[in-house]
Amino acid sequence: MARLATVILAAACVGAGISAAFANPGIEVVMNQAKIVKLERPADTIVVGNPAIADAAVQDSTTLVLTGRGFGVTNLVVMDSSGTPIMDEQVIVSRNNPNSVQIYRRAAIQTLSCTPYCESSYKNEAERSSDQGVSASE
Repeated sequence: MARLATVILAAACVGAGISAAFANPGIEVVMNQAKIVKLERPADTIVVGNPAIADAAVQDSTTLVLTGRGFGVTNLVVMDSSGTPIMDEQVIVSRNNPNSVQIYRRAAIQTLSCTPYCESSYKNEAERSSDQGVSASE
């Protein structure tokens, strides 16, 4: 009987679109890369929760360019001219890139970009402070 109730509840959630909310964790951006975000109507106000993690630039009234600045999670709120929210999404910025390698030598961390040959990669201030924090906690 309990199993039948669970199946009915799961079917109701899927029917109501609740599973879609869990399937969409937010907007994923790789650090130091940009992602185009299309809006359903023109935006007037754009707010990024933590600009050290992500930056939003306006391309036109319905197109934003999100750039990953430091790894972590923040949010993006976009409102129209009447203050009605168009979008309120989490932005997840990661360093997970299959073409990069991190080398740990005691307290030192070096990131190499391997495309196709491995070379030291550019690090912004957020990455340098993150690396120092990781090194200090070890």
